[in-house]
Amino acid sequence: MGEPGESRRGPLKSAVPSNVVSPVRRCSRTACGRPAVATLTYVYADSTAVLGPLATYAEPHCYDLCAEHSERLTAPRGWEVVRLALDSGPPRPSGDDLEALANAVREAARPQERAAGGGGHGDRDTHPMEVARRGHLRVLRSPDS
Repeated sequence: MGEPGESRRGPLKSAVPSNVVSPVRRCSRTACGRPAVATLTYVYADSTAVLGPLATYAEPHCYDLCAEHSERLTAPRGWEVVRLALDSGPPRPSGDDLEALANAVREAARPQERAAGGGGHGDRDTHPMEVARRGHLRVLRSPDS
């Protein structure tokens, strides 16, 4: 036969050229190429099929479905289908997220308090909240103490 990776017809080629592979997850149903919008998971112990928003990453025992197939989904006789609310768009920051961001910006803009008296502690004089350091990591004292 000759070289590994060769057959009688010549060198083996990839079944799918790399420029054709899409980063968009597709529907798991056979011959459906539409983009996935929901993830189907079976809970065999409870005889339940759970259809929810598209999972963050592809799981081996879950099925990604397009909008049409997720709407037409039926479960086996005796099984229950639980449909979780699907996301209608890109996630938006909540009020808590925005408040936390604003607090972090305020904290970063606040001038650093200098320790009273120069005790000759080297780097700790510039960072009064620093308790210890290991490499690039720092242990900081709680502001309450």
